[in-house]
Amino acid sequence: MHDIRAIRENPAAFDAALSRRGVVDASSSILKLDEERRAAIHAAETAQAEQNKASKSVGAAKAQGDEAEFERLRALVAEKKAEVAAMQDKAKELDKALEAALAGIPNLPLDDVPDGADEDDNVELRRWGTPPTLDFQPVEHFDLAGVKPGMDFETAAKLSGSRFVLLRGAVARIHRALAQFMLDLHTTEHGLTETMTPVLVRDEAMYGTGQLPKFAEDSYQTTNGWWLIPTSEVTLTNTVAGEIVDEAALPTRMTSHTLCFRSEAGSAGKDTAGMLRQHQFEKVEMVSITTPDTSLAEHERMTGCAEAVLQKLGLAYRTIVLCTGDMGFGARKTHDIEVWLPGQNTYREISSVSVCGDFQARRMNARFKAPNGKPEFVHTLNGSGVAVGRCLIAVLENGQQADGSVILPEALHPYLGGKTTLTAEGQLA
Repeated sequence: MHDIRAIRENPAAFDAALSRRGVVDASSSILKLDEERRAAIHAAETAQAEQNKASKSVGAAKAQGDEAEFERLRALVAEKKAEVAAMQDKAKELDKALEAALAGIPNLPLDDVPDGADEDDNVELRRWGTPPTLDFQPVEHFDLAGVKPGMDFETAAKLSGSRFVLLRGAVARIHRALAQFMLDLHTTEHGLTETMTPVLVRDEAMYGTGQLPKFAEDSYQTTNGWWLIPTSEVTLTNTVAGEIVDEAALPTRMTSHTLCFRSEAGSAGKDTAGMLRQHQFEKVEMVSITTPDTSLAEHERMTGCAEAVLQKLGLAYRTIVLCTGDMGFGARKTHDIEVWLPGQNTYREISSVSVCGDFQARRMNARFKAPNGKPEFVHTLNGSGVAVGRCLIAVLENGQQADGSVILPEALHPYLGGKTTLTAEGQLA
């Protein structure tokens, strides 16, 4: 959500920033609504003042026995009362219209975000690790002999339709081990507080982080109005909704492992093979709530937390900064981390870390008490730490052997009872 006062004060700067995201001349319609709203409020206040003045005169006319004046003033009071109600209703309607218009405008990119139209214009920042050199033709995760017994798409389709998977046995245990490993890393080494959150939320929570109203089709809603979360960014960030937090409590750093649900609207025919793009998946999410002056440093720190997961698993990756045309609705700047997948012979996204400034905080009315004693909006950040299913894919593909077995990362051995390998028969050994 944008600050209408900032738009009033400098509409040219607002339009210039949004034009980098392909939104042209947004301020004119916003300011027109704002002007109409303020005019309606002024008219309501003027009518209210006239009603109050007439109300005071009614008693005086009655006391003086001037019946004609009394009746005239009483009629005037009734007229002004109706006028006030009409003006107040109009002001409320225009206020809602302005809020809806502001809610549909994306966040302003930071100055150092590269301009661009789509993912082809993203800029690589760095690489870590070396993709494995294999003396055989690598295959994708679902074609590995050792994986096939534990990754069942047919039964999942029978139960739920396409874009679901059923994991069994050793593969399910590796998936669980990855989530546990990530949580332990973030809580013991990165200082995040583990938080178990609901996966069903109200409209207000989805609105607060920007999923509603613009992206309703990307999520699932139950028949009684709850939404299934697309990520625990929604729940973790909204823990401060409507609050004025103590500055001494900031930064607040949280992590959560949850089921996530996405309709994948608009992705028909894309990544349909395997478990790369599912309607239901698991993610270890990171969320930070900070003061405005520390959010950019926190963005770098959170990116490092996500990178550390892959480093400890020995997975080669690259970190990129998204261009203005590829950045998410609520982000001011986003780092994507892409892990190397030998089966696809390319890097694929496994984490996205964004700084949102006060964009979400304004929608949630989440503030902190500044040193001057006045409440100010917090800054919010979110990032994958990381997507568990995609990390499973990366572990399986990077550790694959010619016989279809998989050598598992050393960091996972303690979580697998000391087992080091997924055999070609689908067992842990």
